[in-house]
Amino acid sequence: MRSYGKSRKFPLVVSTLAMALGLVAGLPTTGQEAGPVSRDLTPKLRNLLRQEMLSIEQASKDIFSALIAGDDARVAGLAQQIHDSFILQQSMTSEDKQNLMAAVPEDFVARDRAFHALSADLAQAGRDGDRDAQHAEFGRMVEACTACHARYATDRFPLLAE
Repeated sequence: MRSYGKSRKFPLVVSTLAMALGLVAGLPTTGQEAGPVSRDLTPKLRNLLRQEMLSIEQASKDIFSALIAGDDARVAGLAQQIHDSFILQQSMTSEDKQNLMAAVPEDFVARDRAFHALSADLAQAGRDGDRDAQHAEFGRMVEACTACHARYATDRFPLLAE
């Protein structure tokens, strides 16, 4: 396990978060319609998605705290929880899955899969005790969240539409 100075890492995390938020303006387009997806979801799917997002938000806050404390094992565990969450997938019937695929663009699904892959990468960096990689992967996760929200959740996050 590497040893890092405390004063060096906190500014790195903060600057990574700020950079991720700043990158939203330069999002590439995929040729698919962007816009809020929640209005096209069934009430059950909307609720499941909200549950998953709240769970991810809380785990992300806890990861931030673990990162600035240098708690590699906690980072790994929380990131693995995010990877494994998939509340939507675990709670959906085959009819729900059809409804979801009819309501959201392929890009939305691809972004979700990529986000969960990033959380697996963060979990591995935590298990490896690689703090530089943990900070980089967490920054990528925040960037992925923000980019998806700016594209598909502007009804919930209107400031990202500006």
